[in-house]
Amino acid sequence: MAADQLNWDDLKVFLAVARTGNLVKAARKLRIDQSTVSRRVTQLEYALGASLFERSHTGLALNGFGAELLESVQSMDTGFAALTATLDRKSSALHGPVRIGTMEGIATLYLSSRLAQFHREYPAITVELVTSTQQLYVTHREADVFLGFFKPQGKGLDAEHMGRFSLHLYASHGYLEQQGCPENVDALSQHKFVGYIDDLIQIDAVRWLEDAVSKPVLVFQSTSMLAQMVAASEGVGIVLLPEFADAGRFGLRRVLGDEVRVTRDLWLSVHRELRYVPRIKAAVSFLEKLLLKDPLFAQTD
Repeated sequence: MAADQLNWDDLKVFLAVARTGNLVKAARKLRIDQSTVSRRVTQLEYALGASLFERSHTGLALNGFGAELLESVQSMDTGFAALTATLDRKSSALHGPVRIGTMEGIATLYLSSRLAQFHREYPAITVELVTSTQQLYVTHREADVFLGFFKPQGKGLDAEHMGRFSLHLYASHGYLEQQGCPENVDALSQHKFVGYIDDLIQIDAVRWLEDAVSKPVLVFQSTSMLAQMVAASEGVGIVLLPEFADAGRFGLRRVLGDEVRVTRDLWLSVHRELRYVPRIKAAVSFLEKLLLKDPLFAQTD
């Protein structure tokens, strides 16, 4: 097949499908119809004279040829991103979107209010704060900047350690009045807890309750930290929350002080080719100053 028969739009669709494994998700990511995604994949396979995916009721998985093609297309995509970044760096204008990806808890309970200052400093930059229960890949341009609780790996990725934060046990006044306040760690076995749904956890770093309490009796579980916090504030059980959540404003009281304490690291990652694009550089600099100076992220083991 001649190279001039290849269509870059088809390859972009192929890349999205390969990364998501699903036509619907790929369509949503590309902001086009699912039928268009399906048509372009079929069109590419016809042009190549070979299939690219194994199809099943659960989605699409790359076959051997598809995996080979993915490597080449990812290199093309990275090269295009580098070209775009080079052109953007030549402009000193601080405007346009910056997408920051992170977990729901730190996005809602910590970053949202503080990013208001970033908006005041850079009113022409639009912040897109994306929350996810799994890692967003800056190498796939799912986010420009990613804040996570683990050190990410990836080619062309710059990762910086922003610090370490502590988590403690919290309960509502109503729960403590009804169930009593545990006097020590051993007494926690007699109490009810709120936590994550184990088989739906996609990032091991949030398996923090088990680090604090041996075999907790879970009576309420959710994939959402906010849902856990609200349930705990209504007296359902004891919950483990990061200090940055400022749980006291929701009527929660710390249980057992520092006797129960878990720590996690916070990492910032950005694509090496994009970090000096003016608007992204401004966002990274703002986050670095914010996090590195905040005592909430200066905890030690």
